Amino acid sequence: MITVPEPLQPFVAGAAWSRITVGESLSDIFRLDRSGQAALYLKIAPRVRRMELLQEKQRLDWLQGRLPVPAVVGYETDDRKEYLLLTALPGRHVADLSAAEPNEKIVQLLAAGLRAIHAIPIHDCPFDMTLDREIERARYNVVNGLVDEADFAGTRLDRSAAELFEKLQSKKPADEDLVFTHGDYCLPNVMVDRGEVSGFVDWGRGGVADRYKDIALVLRSLKRNTGEDLARAFFEAYGLSSYDADKLAYYKLLDEFW
Repeated sequence: MITVPEPLQPFVAGAAWSRITVGESLSDIFRLDRSGQAALYLKIAPRVRRMELLQEKQRLDWLQGRLPVPAVVGYETDDRKEYLLLTALPGRHVADLSAAEPNEKIVQLLAAGLRAIHAIPIHDCPFDMTLDREIERARYNVVNGLVDEADFAGTRLDRSAAELFEKLQSKKPADEDLVFTHGDYCLPNVMVDRGEVSGFVDWGRGGVADRYKDIALVLRSLKRNTGEDLARAFFEAYGLSSYDADKLAYYKLLDEFW
């Protein structure tokens, strides 16, 4: 049994714990099923410099009333860990549906969800995830040995984090098409209920950034889950008649540093 900080204990007492293994979160995630009560989700992460779960809590609080996202039941820390307790969203995540639903339906759902996220006004958004900030975060991770070089994609496997960081700096796009972004828009983070998008989870990297940050990651996730390159279909469903291949490649590169 995992011990949680005292303020969270009444919410987890008597619950049946199930570990969630879908996705690539660095947190330990558990579903808590409670007799006669709604399910909750508990995320536990090492307490490190960026305080990842605090970042997520702040974004979820800001997003209430703007998008269908989990509500924060509680957030606590101790000497070693962060704990974030969340309400559950209805439905199943898109990755769970991808084997049964036709690719056309999956693409339509993901495009609709991303349009909703990118439509959030950014004039009062406090979360700056623009490239200058992101490149500095990437630099910190490289200098402090926090980049997992063994997890680099395909042709980057023989490159060091330092080498890729040089490329990240030299290939920086000249402009950013800024919108509110999810930051990790992939199939396991989009929920669907009764054939429609019912909400979004995993918000630790949300904020103002180029829309291609989300587009690059969802295209990669689509290919991983379906085995097909669905870029053309996604762009059509999302509403772009043409796309910037250089930006797609750049934001996939940026993701290697997290």
